[in-house]
Amino acid sequence: MKRKVLVVDDEENIRLLFKEELEEEGYEVDTASNGLEALEKVKTASFDVIVLDIKMPVMDGIQALNAIKNMNKDQPVILCSAYGEFKQDLSSWVSDGYVVKSADTRELKETIKEILGP
Repeated sequence: MKRKVLVVDDEENIRLLFKEELEEEGYEVDTASNGLEALEKVKTASFDVIVLDIKMPVMDGIQALNAIKNMNKDQPVILCSAYGEFKQDLSSWVSDGYVVKSADTRELKETIKEILGP
């Protein structure tokens, strides 16, 4: 059975890039454009891991992270941001991983594999 990944990012080109790259790795990928949309998807479906951008309109990634962890503290979430300074933000520490956003998706893929295992 394919493992399911939810990619949450307000930039459509990033969502499409991550979706395509992760599907090539064998994952089933769904997407959301903001934290609120992600919460709605998490309420109706289960995901093996959620990749969550931080800076988004409507509901940012930190707010979404906290809401997701309140619903299911064991839900793996990887924060993914172009802004490295968020890694030092205590509120981001409840995430299971932190990746600096890049067109090179190797770090993201490696982090997902570390969290999910073989």
